Amino acid sequence: MYKMIFFNSMILGTIITISSYSWLSMWMGLEINLLSIIPLLLEGKNMMSSESSMKYFITQALASLILLMSVLMLLLTEEFISPLMNFYFSMMLNSAIMTKLGAAPFHFWLPEVVEGLNWMNTLIILTWQKIAPMMILMNMKINTMFISFTILSSLIISTISGFNQTSLRKIMAFSSINHIAWMLSSLFISFTVWLIYFLVYTIININITLMFNQTMTFYINQINNFMNNSKLIKLSIMSNFLSLGGLPPFIGFLPKWMIINWMTSSNLIFMTLILIITTLIMLSIYMRVLMSTLILSTQEPKNLNIKINSKTFLIMNMISLMSIIFCSLIISNL
Repeated sequence: MYKMIFFNSMILGTIITISSYSWLSMWMGLEINLLSIIPLLLEGKNMMSSESSMKYFITQALASLILLMSVLMLLLTEEFISPLMNFYFSMMLNSAIMTKLGAAPFHFWLPEVVEGLNWMNTLIILTWQKIAPMMILMNMKINTMFISFTILSSLIISTISGFNQTSLRKIMAFSSINHIAWMLSSLFISFTVWLIYFLVYTIININITLMFNQTMTFYINQINNFMNNSKLIKLSIMSNFLSLGGLPPFIGFLPKWMIINWMTSSNLIFMTLILIITTLIMLSIYMRVLMSTLILSTQEPKNLNIKINSKTFLIMNMISLMSIIFCSLIISNL
């Protein structure tokens, strides 16, 4: 019962932030969201969740403090401050928002927090908690140079850190940092492009997270335990990972294609090249997760230790399974 109350207040905090007209009410919504999610992250029998919730609280509270201080300095001393100091305070404000978002180089907390959580809490951190900071960035005057630096840092750090990871939660965290770079790039285009990208990313994340949660899989060496149980499960997890990597003609390629199309038309060739190269490297990291079940010949056991409803999986992965037809129709109409 108490988790339902805190879940509703977490949603309320995000709604307050995205519908606010003043910095004070935005900050208040962020604090309501933060204080509501901490009880959701806690699990009585898991000491790692307590550590993760404490790390999350300290990091987010520090980011909120920096945000509030920079906003107050910008508002109170706007008439008497030099343009250089104004630039510094705006950089502090952007840094605080990036820390809340989990973008590199302010990403230090995200993999450590996610590692100690269950899959449902990981899903909340990787999807819902991105909405409020993204909407703040969308409604403020952004520093193009700072955003470009954050995009490049997120792309490079996520690809380098994703190698040699055996924990699926950390792989999803670094994947999230990589997708944050694409979402920040979509801020230069329009809200519609960001919304399409975020919705597609969220749906793919829900599919992958629910499969891992239902099978209690946390590390790469555990994947063979359930992927070889049925062809439907293997098809679902492979299509979702390939879609998460943006491989055409899966649905995850569609928002990436829209961003690439706009950036090339705006002569942002270098940024587009970095986005494509790092995404291909992330795709190789996803393929490392799938490689053993993709190339090794195995037999499906008759007595399944893991009971999975095939209809549930089919409904969950309908978008990923039907994305080939969907993208083909879109491409044929262009």
